[in-house]
Formats: sequence, structure tokens, C-alpha cells
Amino acid sequence: MLTRRDMMLASIAAGVTMTSSNAFSKPTQPSTPVNFDVPAGACDCHTHIHGDPDKFPFFAGRVYTPEPASPGEMSALHKALHIERVVIVTPSVYGPDNSSSLFGMTARGPTARGIAVIDDKTSEGDLDAMHKAGFRGIRLNLATGGVNDPNVGRQRFTAAIERMKARGWHVQLFTSLPMITAIKDLVATAPVPVVFDHFGGAEAALGTGQPGFADLLELVKLGKAYVKISGAYRASKLAPDYADATPLAQALIAANAERIVWGTDWPHPDSVTPQGKKVTDVTPLYQIDDGRLLNQLPVWAPDAAVRKTILVDNPARLYGFT
Repeated sequence: MLTRRDMMLASIAAGVTMTSSNAFSKPTQPSTPVNFDVPAGACDCHTHIHGDPDKFPFFAGRVYTPEPASPGEMSALHKALHIERVVIVTPSVYGPDNSSSLFGMTARGPTARGIAVIDDKTSEGDLDAMHKAGFRGIRLNLATGGVNDPNVGRQRFTAAIERMKARGWHVQLFTSLPMITAIKDLVATAPVPVVFDHFGGAEAALGTGQPGFADLLELVKLGKAYVKISGAYRASKLAPDYADATPLAQALIAANAERIVWGTDWPHPDSVTPQGKKVTDVTPLYQIDDGRLLNQLPVWAPDAAVRKTILVDNPARLYGFT
């Protein structure tokens, strides 16, 4: 019987020969040109690959089914955005199977890193293999799974830190501000870096005074947590520029620019299955103009040196780019 490690290594090899096109894939490409000089070595720190479901089957316990999104389409996106590096995050739809992310990382080569999802069956040997392939952290998705109980959140976070502290990987969380408040003390003493997705789950309409945002700012200011200013459309409903996310981004950057990274959240999956649909029905991807989204970064960070810190220096340190 093949071990999980064997399967992961096989998937790396398979990724070299598999085609990246898919007739059913509908991820967006930028329609707005980038309007500022993107520094060399810039990194998109939050993306996903949705492989051919016949070759990369979805997790039976998923809560939605996305459209495909291939490595080739991702490369086209980053060429248009002048982005050289990428971090591929395993989405919840695959459970602890990171094969689709490995496929994307292999197609991209040394400019890619990965964030894995693991479970109790993931061995240290599995983690060794993933490290060699370019993974540098694990993700706890408490948001999509609907984990709101602080006790459950604390337990899962503590377990993740215990697994990672000897390895030096970081722990990435997709969660809410109330959960961040509930685990703030654990984050402040964590022996490995902690990264919060998508503005830490803040709601742009509620502004910088919303409950829990001050706790997030404090963790960032003290250098105890990174925050991805990614997926502004998840924090804001004011398309296409999501102007009410600007105060959140500016506050986070002002707190500590050395703990901020940027990402597209491409291919923009909608993690909520529409009413009347089954979990196994394909939910269309959000149609987001990533060029227009990237053009918000100079609004959030007018200083070019600060943008280089966010786009280049911080990802290089956090994900081990050289």
C-alpha cells in the first residue's frame, strides 16, 4: 500500500507531465493594467490551485465545490501583474490532501512556496517530503469550517504550534476577529510565526474601531503576527475598489509594515454553496479584477520602500525565498 508520503512524491512527478488547461475553468485574468512599478521579486502570498477533479479529487467533507483553476492560468495572471513569486495555499476542499498544491508548485518551480493542510495522520516523514517540495507552513481554516467556539480554536491552534515548533514552519489561520481575541495570548507567546489571512477577518464596513481589531493591531505592532492584506472583496462589499478596506490596510501597515504581506486570493473561490444547491454542485468563482485590486496597494502604502517591504522582503523572510 502506498503511504501518504509516496503519494505526495508521486504527485510531484505527475505534475511535470500533466496539462494545465481545463475547458471548464473560468478564473479571471486582470482587465486593468498595473499602474505602478512592481518591485523585482514581488510575491503573491495567497493563491489556490483547483486541479482536474478526476486527478485531484475533492474532500468528501467539503462545504463547497469550486471551478477548476490551473497552474498555467495562474502564471498568466502573474505575468500580467508583474509578480515573480507565489505562495499556493491548499484550500479546504481538499482536506489534508496537498497534491493539487504540489502540482501547482512543481509547474511554477523555485519561485513557488506552499502552505499545507495536515491532520493527525500526517507523519513527520510527510512533512519532511513537503518541506523539500517547498512547503513552509500549515493552515488552520476555522472560518470555512464554521469554528466559532474559542475553546475549540485554542485547542486546534495549540496543537498546530506543537507540531510546527521543532520544524520552524509557521501557522496560518483563516478566522475571525473574535477568535483572534480569544487566542491572542497564545499568539503572543507562540514560538513560530503566526499569519492571519484576509485582514484577519475584519469587516471593512465596521471600520478600525470594530471589536477585536485593536487586538490584531497590537499583535502586528509587537511583531507577534503577520497579516495578509488579501482578498479585500471578502472584507468589503464596495466593488470594484473596496474603498472601505483602505482604513484597515493603512492601520495594519502603520502598526508594523514588516509584518504585512499581500495576496490576490486567486482564483477567488466562493466558499458558500448557494441556497438550493448541493455541496457537490460547482459554485462559480468570484469575478475579480486583480489588476484593479493590486492598484489599491499604492493607495494603502504610498511609499515605494514600504511596498517593497510588503511585496518582497517580508515574503522572502516568511517563506524562505532566496
